[in-house]
Amino acid sequence: MDTLYRQTNKQIHEVQTHMGQLEKADAQSVHLVENEIQARIDQIFSNLERFEILTSKEPPNRRQNAKLRMDQLKYDCQHLQTALKNFQHQRYTREQQDREREELLSRTFTTNDADTSIAIDESLQFNTSVVNAHKGMDDLLGSGSSILTGLRDQRMTLKGAQKKILDVANMLGMSNTVMRLIEKRAFQDKFIMIGGMVLTCVIMVLAVKYLT
Repeated sequence: MDTLYRQTNKQIHEVQTHMGQLEKADAQSVHLVENEIQARIDQIFSNLERFEILTSKEPPNRRQNAKLRMDQLKYDCQHLQTALKNFQHQRYTREQQDREREELLSRTFTTNDADTSIAIDESLQFNTSVVNAHKGMDDLLGSGSSILTGLRDQRMTLKGAQKKILDVANMLGMSNTVMRLIEKRAFQDKFIMIGGMVLTCVIMVLAVKYLT
């Protein structure tokens, strides 16, 4: 189990390194880098499924600590998946803006001055609306990323507090009832984190629907 934990943790650090290569990748290789990162993330999720099975088989006095380690790995992996999707969305937005700009520049207008003026005004208004919508989406994604970072920091704080409580409990021989209360609190914290992520995703979907 420790070997699987170290292997999965190493894979997460490797994906973080590959994420840094995305910004430097050119248009021809960016798709390959994205596919490589997604394949590594899928492998991490597969390892986490095995880790969860092994955790359930741990003795009660070690199970809580194993669950905390597994939850942290899950959160890190979900954070990487979100970061990859945000990067892909921003890339798609840039590519769409470039295509629309090229179409506008290459568009053939009529020789009639009035018709040409109307066509140019309509194109400029449409392009401005698209740019504003994309800017709003980028701002919303940035806010969502900040929310997720805040949730992660809160979870790290709770994790440290829970570990200290478990250490004290082991030394004092705390009763099983109190241990179950600690596990229940950890379970509730996990759903609070997931709820925050779901709410962020819902806000993004609504923004996409009403801004585009």
